[in-house]
Amino acid sequence: MSADALTRLQELLREAGGLMATLLDPGPVDGAAHRSVPSPATVAAEGPRAQGRREEYELLVEAIYEGYLLHYGSPRVLCTPEADLGLLAGDQLYAIGLARLVGLGDTLAVAELADTITLSALAQGAGEPALAAAVWAAGARAVGWGSSVAHGRAKDLAFAGAPEAIEAMRTSALGAPEPH
Repeated sequence: MSADALTRLQELLREAGGLMATLLDPGPVDGAAHRSVPSPATVAAEGPRAQGRREEYELLVEAIYEGYLLHYGSPRVLCTPEADLGLLAGDQLYAIGLARLVGLGDTLAVAELADTITLSALAQGAGEPALAAAVWAAGARAVGWGSSVAHGRAKDLAFAGAPEAIEAMRTSALGAPEPH
């Protein structure tokens, strides 16, 4: 995980001012303390689709992922005193990240991240945090490298609530070659 991307996210929110700036966690950013695997933002930014705009992709996916963490996990950048405020801040971060992605003209990644947000919310609602994590890993891979038939199938399985969805998402996250 890039602590630099989290620091840039803090700076973006501080510069924007308003309520979001008041919710910034005053402590140092330590993204590595929260994850033992690469952040979805790092994965997306390393892909060929982000070439020439890696820092921007990392920042915008980090904003969206922080929004997700405000809804379902432990945020790394913001500290909200109330659950409802955390949900609103999370929605605002989704909007910030998606708007920046629209500004890049990457409608395929917008659709992919919209599916990632939806599928991870469905997984969390079903009490399946491991599936939600797999959805984020696969979604980040699809943003950076492009989608695949296998990834589309994994999403279909997840939308259907199929038990094999988690393994299909994990396989998609690895970027396994398409069978011929």
